[in-house]
Amino acid sequence: MECRGTSEREAGREQEREEEAEGETREYNPYYFGERSYEHWSRSEHGRFKVLERFSRRSELLIGIENYRLAIMEAEPETFIMPSHWDAEEVFYVMEGRGTITLLHEENRESHEIKRGDIMRIPAGVIVYAINKAKNERLHIAMLLHPISTPGHFEEFFGAAGSNPESFYNSFSNGVLEAAFNTPRDRLERLFERQKKGEIIKITEEQIRALSQTTGFGGGRHSARSNEPYNLLQKRPSHANEYGELYEARSSDYHRLQDLDVDVSIANISERSMMAPSYNSRATKLAMVVEGRGHFEMVCPRRSGDSRRSEDATEPEGQQRVRYRTVRSEVSRGSVFVIPPGHPVTAVAAANENLEVLCFGIRAGRNRKCYLAGKNNVMNLLDREAKQLSFGAPAEEVQEVFDAQPESVFLPGPGRRRGEAKRRQPSVESLFGFGGF
Repeated sequence: MECRGTSEREAGREQEREEEAEGETREYNPYYFGERSYEHWSRSEHGRFKVLERFSRRSELLIGIENYRLAIMEAEPETFIMPSHWDAEEVFYVMEGRGTITLLHEENRESHEIKRGDIMRIPAGVIVYAINKAKNERLHIAMLLHPISTPGHFEEFFGAAGSNPESFYNSFSNGVLEAAFNTPRDRLERLFERQKKGEIIKITEEQIRALSQTTGFGGGRHSARSNEPYNLLQKRPSHANEYGELYEARSSDYHRLQDLDVDVSIANISERSMMAPSYNSRATKLAMVVEGRGHFEMVCPRRSGDSRRSEDATEPEGQQRVRYRTVRSEVSRGSVFVIPPGHPVTAVAAANENLEVLCFGIRAGRNRKCYLAGKNNVMNLLDREAKQLSFGAPAEEVQEVFDAQPESVFLPGPGRRRGEAKRRQPSVESLFGFGGF
């Protein structure tokens, strides 16, 4: 496994050069992050750990979430993930596989089985190690990290290690180590330099059995409010129909999300289907594709620079002040799409595969999700006169358009509508004055 150091810094500089070459695309769509937006902190034949670039580095539009980071960890079958701790709060979601995770803090040790669908909170400074005990399946985990020291930056610290990964014990002076451990220097050197296999290493079935037997609590007192995981996929879906399923976990479901003001959700959109256009009242959603392909479309206010108008230019009386542009991104496994508050957005699954999307919601405590189409369209709450005045059309015509979609949350996508016989419906174009989203 490569050490984080010179090679990773060189890779980072190369990535910066590539990103500069993509300047125009980046400026146009700062909300999409593809595979090249990740930096590999470690990788080997036994696993890899990669971290998404800082959001504020991408665009000033994302400065409100600059103190959050996303990362992905993949461990191959029958592997051990070395003990370490972060200077960051962490919430993770198991996208694939199963294993055992162990946490060490103060006088306590607790171990838990984890599997697909599990959400778990890891407090900053807690030492964590894990195993993937499956013989034929990867352990694939998505992480949301909230640094507590330097905004937007976090570090990983290895103590129980050797020279790869490097143990932080090696950085203390010999005199301090000899006094701290009451052990001669030569013996300490042998201990802290022996492990050279990397951050994720292959283990035997016997070692897996031994590590799996420790599930539960040990080493001292434990709190009833433990860090045990919560399985999102075992709860009843918030919404489900033939076009998709939505699972949501709020702090009322998993109390350890409360002080971070975070929620977690999974949407599984059936092939050729879509989520109804919607917006969030105050939460920023970090959407990561778990499986499948599709695309996101989001409506953004058009800034003065985009419309090529100077800031001090005045509009003639009666001319429209608000303008929008559509941001569209094709997405696949590992893609990330940032959805700011108030921005109408939709996700559409590709023709031949479902689209599974994981969302971490930031500032989620008092968030409300407002749907803009379908049976639960918030616009249905407009009174008759408001509909007529707002759209410049008879209220009956407005309501006829709103009532034409009998489904809610998950809808037939553009591909399904083109491939199926259409009944006669009122013209959306005539109501909204344009032919696209």
